[in-house]
Amino acid sequence: MLITIPQVLSADEVRQFRAHLDKADWQDGGNTAGSIARNVKKNQQLDDMQEPAISLANHILRALSQSPRFISAALPDKIYPPKFNRYSEQETYGAHIDGALMQIPGSNQTLRTDLSATLFLAEPEEYEGGELTIETQYGQQTVKLAAGDMVLYPSTSLHHVSPVQQGARIAAFFWVQSMVKDSQQRELLFELDQSIQGLIVELGATHTEVVNLSGVYHNLIRQWASPTAC
Repeated sequence: MLITIPQVLSADEVRQFRAHLDKADWQDGGNTAGSIARNVKKNQQLDDMQEPAISLANHILRALSQSPRFISAALPDKIYPPKFNRYSEQETYGAHIDGALMQIPGSNQTLRTDLSATLFLAEPEEYEGGELTIETQYGQQTVKLAAGDMVLYPSTSLHHVSPVQQGARIAAFFWVQSMVKDSQQRELLFELDQSIQGLIVELGATHTEVVNLSGVYHNLIRQWASPTAC
């Protein structure tokens, strides 16, 4: 399931990010690609072990911790610290699937990539091309969101970034290990939680049916979740 999460960053936060990113020292993104991805990856990235990438990544992590929609959709157990990329004219990333396991920088922890995320940091009108296309069970879905908005999708999906024809596409990207490994179970939990939130608005949090459904939701999490540590 592909889920959009609007306004992870506010317009003011995006402006602050861009003040740093527009003058950053961008490097060849192929340097961090695997042997297969290197053949289709033509973009630029920041060194994620240096500033400003470290501070900006931490800012995103704090914003995500305050996003009910992200938490509901991802049920995050571990998050790979956000990285930053830039696609200028004729740069692209061909069709690929993200690696299944990743070492979290600066730790001895391994993360299983259940979900991939792209947080857009350039407005759609700033660049031509650069769409993120994701193969889903319902066919191809093309994504090009407003700056500050994010898309979350299964890491098992084949996806690519179309060549940028004009301007520059700037984004943050990262991966999530969910407490609920099974994607269908995560989808059911997300849909149930969204329904509960709608009923709270309509009926109130203390309504009997809302309380009962909330109990079902938490009992399903109790049955399906496998967090790394409790």
